[in-house]
Amino acid sequence: MNTQNEKIIEVAAAVLQNPDGTFLLAQRPKDKIWAGYWEFPGGKIEPGETPYHALVRELREELGITVTKAYPWVTRVYTYPHATVRLNFFRVTAWSGELHPHEGQQLAWQRVPDIAVAPVLPANAPILRALSLPTLYAISNVQELGEDEFMHRLEAALYKGLRLVQLREKDYSRAALRALAQKMLPLLRQHDARLIINADIELCKEIGADGVQLTGAQLADLRERPDVDWCAASCHSAEELRRAEVLGCDFALLSPVLATQSHPGAPHLGWENFAAIAAGSAIPVYALGGLQLGDMETAWQHGAHGISLLRQAW
Repeated sequence: MNTQNEKIIEVAAAVLQNPDGTFLLAQRPKDKIWAGYWEFPGGKIEPGETPYHALVRELREELGITVTKAYPWVTRVYTYPHATVRLNFFRVTAWSGELHPHEGQQLAWQRVPDIAVAPVLPANAPILRALSLPTLYAISNVQELGEDEFMHRLEAALYKGLRLVQLREKDYSRAALRALAQKMLPLLRQHDARLIINADIELCKEIGADGVQLTGAQLADLRERPDVDWCAASCHSAEELRRAEVLGCDFALLSPVLATQSHPGAPHLGWENFAAIAAGSAIPVYALGGLQLGDMETAWQHGAHGISLLRQAW
């Protein structure tokens, strides 16, 4: 923890991503602290600069490219022995110009989980983990579709690239949920997809699911992160999102963004409020509520990692 008097160094950092999912890491030059370590390109934010403008300047100076499309993503604070830094990460998906290491640094395109360079700066470990999360998070809708039809549509969605599914059927008994999860798991494993169980931590452990989605009540009551591979949280406010970060959750759902079919007249955040709450989040945030697949770009523009869909996913 940094002391109150210790100045935090603001940094803009870029996750340059190709359409195939690979991203760029750069090796720190010999004349810099932590020389030889690999990191995401970027640099210090100068006085008067926004994080975005610093990002554009740094990538032009370091790599000779001009950013044409970048999305705000996550913000991580990390204390090194020499300084505390706040890393404002952007996902950069389009640029012009040819990459050229202007500072003599080595460059390498990488993909999670097969990182082939080392050592990587310790502040970047959570970022590498977050990059393994897909941008679409589907929530089951067995109650409306029926089990047979749902399984058919799940298989079709997996063939199209779906890699993250939450099992959430509130009217199901625990026994019925277990049976359905055990039916889903082999199919998900065939496609290297993850299964997240809503609320039931013990069921997640019993069946070997990949993680649990905490409810708002669980988020408030728990004092330590459940011992599961992936832990997510359902959030509806800035306070809940901060709580999810403190608890050590890997990602969060923030909802409802728009009016939903199930609660058409209920209050919702809207995109501007979503962006204000998600801004500065240390963990990836999925937008949920009243969305369609075509809203992905809008979600990225407002700081979301991706979107979560219920009916529209199937």
